[in-house]
Amino acid sequence: MLNYIWAILIIGSIICSFFTGNTSELGESILTSANDAVQLIISMTGILCLWSGIMEIGEQSGITKAIAKLLSPLLTRLFPTLDKNGTAYRTICMNVTANLLGLGNAATPLGMKAMKALEEESKLAKQTHTADKNMIMFIILNTTSFQLMPTMIISILQLNGCTTPSAVIPYIWFASAVGIIVGIISVQLLYKKERRV
Repeated sequence: MLNYIWAILIIGSIICSFFTGNTSELGESILTSANDAVQLIISMTGILCLWSGIMEIGEQSGITKAIAKLLSPLLTRLFPTLDKNGTAYRTICMNVTANLLGLGNAATPLGMKAMKALEEESKLAKQTHTADKNMIMFIILNTTSFQLMPTMIISILQLNGCTTPSAVIPYIWFASAVGIIVGIISVQLLYKKERRV
């Protein structure tokens, strides 16, 4: 679906440039954007490698387990049916930890691993290929992802010349907190309604 959306946007911009007489500007912006994208990726690779390495060290040294214990009261309430010693629960803890540190890219493979483990543990998913409550709750947590230190966003702002990149932190905290609260309440209300029906 996303491929079709991108194709429509690209074809639409080319058609618009013909009608408005901006074909040369379009060609120039395509080349400039491609160059900027490559430079940004190269600049961010080092930051991503650094924080991914820190996450790996944290996992090997037991720091993520300690963070998981701190998060345990909250995660136990959100995922009451999960085995606390199971792969899914541990991976969810690591994913939430990575998101707390603002490492969205490092959290992505952990999120995929957690979703696979949730599917393996879910009888509903095995039988009907339907997401159960744990899967939906995890998607909400992963998507809204409260970030104590939004390192990737700060890095992007800094690389693009922002003089005060950390100024966005309170706004990110507020937006993330509101998103998580609304998401969790929505899941709980929808499942209560489903049980009544």
